[in-house]
Amino acid sequence: MQLNLSNIEYCYPQAQAPILRGITVAFPQGWTGIVGDNGCGKTTLARIACGLITPDAGSVGPSLVSAYCAQDATNPPDNLEEFAAAYDRRAARLKTTLALEDDWPWRYGTLSGGQQKRMQVACVLWSEPDVLVMDEPTNHVDATTREEIFRVLTGFGGIGILISHDRALLDGLCTQCLFMGAGAAVMRPGGYTQASGQAALERESSVRAREDMRREKKRIEREAQRRRETAAQKEGKKSLAGIAKHDGDARYKKRVAIIHGTDGIAAKQAGIMEVRAGRMSEQLDQMRVEKRYDADIWLEATPSRRPVLLRLEPCVLTLGEMRLEVPPLFIGRSDHIGLVGDNGTGKTTLVKHLVAHMADGVRVLYIAQEPSEEQQARARERLSTLASASRGRVLSIVAQLNSEPDRILEGDAISPGEMRKLMLALGILDSPELIIMDEPTNHLDLGSVEALERVLAAYPAALLLVSHDAALLGATTGITWRIAKTNMDGYQLMVG
Repeated sequence: MQLNLSNIEYCYPQAQAPILRGITVAFPQGWTGIVGDNGCGKTTLARIACGLITPDAGSVGPSLVSAYCAQDATNPPDNLEEFAAAYDRRAARLKTTLALEDDWPWRYGTLSGGQQKRMQVACVLWSEPDVLVMDEPTNHVDATTREEIFRVLTGFGGIGILISHDRALLDGLCTQCLFMGAGAAVMRPGGYTQASGQAALERESSVRAREDMRREKKRIEREAQRRRETAAQKEGKKSLAGIAKHDGDARYKKRVAIIHGTDGIAAKQAGIMEVRAGRMSEQLDQMRVEKRYDADIWLEATPSRRPVLLRLEPCVLTLGEMRLEVPPLFIGRSDHIGLVGDNGTGKTTLVKHLVAHMADGVRVLYIAQEPSEEQQARARERLSTLASASRGRVLSIVAQLNSEPDRILEGDAISPGEMRKLMLALGILDSPELIIMDEPTNHLDLGSVEALERVLAAYPAALLLVSHDAALLGATTGITWRIAKTNMDGYQLMVG
């Protein structure tokens, strides 16, 4: 069984150009990952594969039973009640594996985002489609829910299409990954790590080939210019001017050279070389190499002069009816700390408590999980009032974080992910001694996540990240603070 998409083209109404152009791809049994920057057409292609969108051109076949599991789980699945009343072996296994409680289907609107996602995944798997598209299934869910979703997806035996920025999920499930960008798509074997490694090798090869072609083009242009000059000199020598009328021998040699055409060879060769150089220019224009920004954005950043930024005595924080026990804590001037724990265990409450008890004078940049409208408005206003040099630096940082500066300058059109990049870039101007980011990868595509990872890993001062992204934390932090449940009414923070 295999799903084939051939020469797919699709253009949204009012759009100036198609978002998909001439895409041909085969989805076999097993999982295929689809990755690419936000807005490149990943979801559009997946919805075409499911039959939810009819392409402007191209074909999809054969006809198979398809299901699309949307990123947003707030709307109850169509078959929720049927699944709730089912007690067949498959339904029982899904309910057990995903730890679903019997009353969840009947109070779906009161469930947490992670609980709704588990119900949504269970319902779509219970329907046993031939083709299953999972659109960001682990977005905004905690580590426990991620593991549960991973376990049930590994048991799917049909054609699976996974849109995700979760590198661990892509590596664990997928046998191939479709890389999308600029309306085109390239399939590479393996999970994301293997496939992206291949993409990096291809990029390096393309860069080398492009530089080699540029050098060869310059060499040919220089040689063509030399031969044109030679031809011009010889053309001048064809004239009989300056030869005495009675010097028959000299005039005879000149006429023989003209008849034989020996003086036109250089001109012809110059013309051939100019054609070759023109063809090379066309090839260079067609060669597209992904932009990479490797400049150091931390040139002016240094750790704090004080060795310790925070000392916190043991305390207990209240989380509604629950309690969070916090041991003695301290943050050194260059510590990179990852704070992990399931949703609802008090991570954000702890972070706000830390910010409130920071030592006087410590420059802290705190970017919340969902910045308020007021915070976003302040960021836009600050950008608009910056001097040109500072604005240029901010936009350069935004570019290094895999966003188009022009979109940032649009102001009100800034997306949630781009707003957080802008807030980080603006905060860097203040030379913070500690950066705190709560779920920094929310709303980001994989390219942006990897760009952010490179930037944060190189940060020379203190860093505290609250995240469910194990790959990000592994690359950027060396200390882990973990919140775990200790009893029915309490959690405990463990440092290690």
